Amino acid sequence: MKELLDFIILAILYIFIFYKKWKVKGKDVLFINTIMYIYLSFVLYFTLMPIITYLPFIFNHSYVPMNLVPFIDVLDGKGDFIRQVVLNIIMTIPFGFILPLIKNKKTNLIKIILYTFLLSLGIELLQPLINDFRSSDITDLITNVLGGIIGYILYIIFKPLTTKILNYIKEE
Repeated sequence: MKELLDFIILAILYIFIFYKKWKVKGKDVLFINTIMYIYLSFVLYFTLMPIITYLPFIFNHSYVPMNLVPFIDVLDGKGDFIRQVVLNIIMTIPFGFILPLIKNKKTNLIKIILYTFLLSLGIELLQPLINDFRSSDITDLITNVLGGIIGYILYIIFKPLTTKILNYIKEE
């Protein structure tokens, strides 16, 4: 229920800022940017929300630094590490797939790695700031970047199909 306020703010931002900006660029741009916006909203939901209701209390807990030992949970057999690794990879596959559709020909594997790294780093640094029941981990950063790479590979494979779909949407 606390996330509802965050989603209301995201909806207001979309309706009054992004929708108007993207609509004038064409149906294809509106479609793919809206898909990315919805995707990123869900990423926020699963990684950072609730945000707004926790802002007044952001400094009322200790900041736990990022775990900088890669795959320590895997190596120590702690927790549900396989599930966490798989979910972190899956979470960023859409990012690696959708971003080149937005950027058109201005994207390559190096840029996907960089943008996915920056997205993941931002999330990992903010998680322990917002509340004290989230932690950040270098393994998440690594697996998120791997997911972005997989998404980009899928984009390359399905590029002819996505081009046809976006051209169809543009002509509608």
